[in-house]
Amino acid sequence: MGGDIEKPLLEISGKSMLQRVIEVLRCSNSIDRIVVASSPETPATTIEAKNLGAQTIITPGMGFEDDMRFAIRQLSLEEVLVISSDLPFVTIDVIEEALRKYRNAGKPALAVMAPTKLYERFGIRPGYVFEIDGQKLVPVGINIVDGRRIEEGALDQTELVVDSGDVVFNVNTPEELRAARKRPATVRGMD
Repeated sequence: MGGDIEKPLLEISGKSMLQRVIEVLRCSNSIDRIVVASSPETPATTIEAKNLGAQTIITPGMGFEDDMRFAIRQLSLEEVLVISSDLPFVTIDVIEEALRKYRNAGKPALAVMAPTKLYERFGIRPGYVFEIDGQKLVPVGINIVDGRRIEEGALDQTELVVDSGDVVFNVNTPEELRAARKRPATVRGMD
């Protein structure tokens, strides 16, 4: 993001994005362990995660997928919800809906996606767009995976398509951070 503050620690309405995500995860009765994966490049994030009561693991910092696989292998995780720390407006409803769909689908992976129209409505340009079943969809940064199958490569997955403006704010640019900071508190769900 070009500043001195590590991205997960950027604040929106007085709370870091990391804190916001952890608070939402704590609202779920289905989540029994919160692990924050950081890298040697994000030491302040590791400290903050510990201060917030989360378990931490330092990954090699080789990229999202490689680091996710590393953490899953090192911790021998089974059913794993993977969520980016830069989703400051994620809600417990989205998390619970994703968990229900994953458990009912019978597939080893689930990706939460949103239609491109949501991004257009908020003036956000998504980095990745996939066409799935005739729809243009964007991954929002929430996945569930069967960690016992992590070495198998690409896993058969199901998608949960959400139509919530709360999940499209995946803060990756200074412009997205400014837009997120302008959102009224009434749409945030956790405030």
